[in-house]
Amino acid sequence: MSVDLSEIACNIAINEDGLWTARTHSRVSYPEDGNEACFAVEDTSFWFRHRNSCILLAMERYAPPGTVFDIGGGNGYVARAIQDSGRDVVLVEPGLSGAQNARARGVRHVIHSTLENGGFRSGTLPAVGLFDVLEHIEKDQAFLEDLNRLLIQEGRLYITVPAQKTLWSGEDDIAGHWRRYSLNGLSEVLSRSGFRVEFVTHFFAFLPIPVLLMRALPYRLGLHARKGSTSRMKAEHEPGKFAAGVLGVLTRRELARIAAGGRSTFGASCLAVARKS
Repeated sequence: MSVDLSEIACNIAINEDGLWTARTHSRVSYPEDGNEACFAVEDTSFWFRHRNSCILLAMERYAPPGTVFDIGGGNGYVARAIQDSGRDVVLVEPGLSGAQNARARGVRHVIHSTLENGGFRSGTLPAVGLFDVLEHIEKDQAFLEDLNRLLIQEGRLYITVPAQKTLWSGEDDIAGHWRRYSLNGLSEVLSRSGFRVEFVTHFFAFLPIPVLLMRALPYRLGLHARKGSTSRMKAEHEPGKFAAGVLGVLTRRELARIAAGGRSTFGASCLAVARKS
């Protein structure tokens, strides 16, 4: 690996299992059992698979200048894909179950910590990934400003967030979200935080209508979502044979657009690449 973790983070120590752990821990806006629920479906989910493909394509077009620090990376599903692509990656995850799941998944470098508790030194991180994390941060601009300070000069940030305020539902409440973003809103908060946006697009262009009909509208009618069971999550993330075929066509089109540097103005998620300016 191109960085020495003990040199860049002053508040972590490695235990006998090879897991780096912060000496102090803070609460985060994420359900206690969120990582375990995701772990049950990630490997077979079209959603997680397509998000990974979009992220990796963005990294191919805008290469990280060194190790990628996947902040709040859960069970290491993205980190393992980055690692398998031949890049150095460090997962930084505040949830113990997520950090342990990532180690079991084969992610080589895992830190059980929040960004704040790790004691990372300024100007030491070559690249950072925030994959569906920023929406959990109440003061998103202050958090991004802290990240900017930690990045090396010209360091890169890769980020995905949920999109479209109109798609807000009980699922967002359960997940501990503070907001959903527009392309302009995401670009603006990145710019205000000291980043130069290099690429931004929507993806999951085929999901807003289903999410609106199945989640957002019932929520507005007072039919609040209940915490989903594993079987319900599997049903949502593992479509039948016909639906899987249709999704395959739609996802391939999105991937071709991202690979060509194209931008989509509609979708259920946003993807951005930004550089420390």
